[in-house]
Amino acid sequence: MAGRDKATNQMEEFKSSQGSPDILTTGIGSPVGNKNASQTVGPRGPVLLQDFVFTDEMAHFNRERIPERVVHAKGAGAFGYFECTHDVTKYTKLAPFGFVGKKTPLAVRFSTVGGESGSADTARDPRGFAVKMYTEEGNWDMVGNNTPIFFIRDPFLFPSFIHTQKRNPQTHLKDPDMFWDFISLRPETAHQVSFLFSDRGTPNGYRFMNGYGSHTFKLVNKEGKAVYCKFHWKCDQGIKNLSADSAGEISGTDPDYAMRDLYNAIAEGNSPSWSLKIQVMTYEEAERFRWNPFDLTKIWPQGEFPLIPVGRMVLNRNPKNYFAEVEQIAFSPAHMIPGVEASPDKMLQGRLFSYSDTHRHRLGSNYLQIPVNCPYNARLKNYQRDGPQCVTDNQGGAPNYFPNSFQGPVDDPKWLEHMDKHSNGQVGRYNTADDDNFTQVGTFFNKVLTDEGRENLTSNIAGHLIGAQEFIQKRAIGNFAKADPMYGRMIQEKIDKLKAKNQNTSMQHTHL
Repeated sequence: MAGRDKATNQMEEFKSSQGSPDILTTGIGSPVGNKNASQTVGPRGPVLLQDFVFTDEMAHFNRERIPERVVHAKGAGAFGYFECTHDVTKYTKLAPFGFVGKKTPLAVRFSTVGGESGSADTARDPRGFAVKMYTEEGNWDMVGNNTPIFFIRDPFLFPSFIHTQKRNPQTHLKDPDMFWDFISLRPETAHQVSFLFSDRGTPNGYRFMNGYGSHTFKLVNKEGKAVYCKFHWKCDQGIKNLSADSAGEISGTDPDYAMRDLYNAIAEGNSPSWSLKIQVMTYEEAERFRWNPFDLTKIWPQGEFPLIPVGRMVLNRNPKNYFAEVEQIAFSPAHMIPGVEASPDKMLQGRLFSYSDTHRHRLGSNYLQIPVNCPYNARLKNYQRDGPQCVTDNQGGAPNYFPNSFQGPVDDPKWLEHMDKHSNGQVGRYNTADDDNFTQVGTFFNKVLTDEGRENLTSNIAGHLIGAQEFIQKRAIGNFAKADPMYGRMIQEKIDKLKAKNQNTSMQHTHL
């Protein structure tokens, strides 16, 4: 087996650890005498319905796929721990940050966003970065991406945006008109699109990218004082990206490149790690901030709100079984514990409902009883009963209604959420399309990217945008030019060159 990596050699390693084979059983634990043949009337007769060994196998096989995630369908998982390295208790009473040196077990799922379960790991796409901490006060999920921003700021637009990332409902093909039409009609997308088509749009596997909570959250300390916060996972391995050409080549030779890289690194004892840092903004600073601090299309400048170190995440265990521990793991921004709460971030508010809702559709109403989702470090007591696939003792003989006089679990005011004393205004539907969509994009283009990065960004956009109709191209280029005239000009020049090249190629074929 020399020359085979850990992932490829997994079955051989299982064989070595197993010794002799176990006795095969049916789903009810009954031993099986012959797995190579069904029961029939004579050697050539019909199969018997009484053959439970056969029907048990087939009935399960017919149902062994669950719906894939609508987004983030392709992903890799790992397990490890978070260690608090700095005291931030003045900001939050979050259990994992309780004291320096405290360790909390966790699970992580990295993913692409738009592709199906069988898509390539190296596609140009944001990457999901979801962390589940199993704390003594419940499970806390930090569900973000490898970018600190997103395409839109209002959740009402999310289904339409995702549809543009998927397939044309008639042709079942990816459609550049769909993508660029929406992008150019919603200029707030310019910031995230610039990240996406920069070199960071194709990270070199999951080990070499940052993660972000992306949204603005609220932190609450033991005294009940609150601040706003953003979470940053800084990659200790350093940022590494693939060129567009390399990403395309790898997608054809090893579409599971990132998943394989993560598995092998952990299996070989090369545990990847990330340092957690936070930005903090007071309520008073939020009131005065020149942009909406809850706008997911914008960052908080680190020069004004510096990164504060908190701790370190280490991944040191691969999944024991992919389906059980990765396909069934369910993250939701609504899974919060004392010390962290939602902010007025509109996109966050929308996700608080949608994630848990899709898990109930995909995994069932008792998805939190699945071992990888179970809050095993907390003492779970509530009034939820029954439902499909209830696999616990269903809370035994405890009352299933509240209030009651029979020692059922009770609430405690000390765990009440923090209540803001001010109102954000009158309830209504506020269109945010004309908020400042371009200042931060111009800063990204001019201050963050190098000359080479600007060349790569505009080349990547031109290579994708050329597939859209010309009127959509003009609209999109006009948006990028509002961020910086050179940004738009460079894209236009590259598209013109690509068109001339394609025209010359077409003429040569005609002459042939």
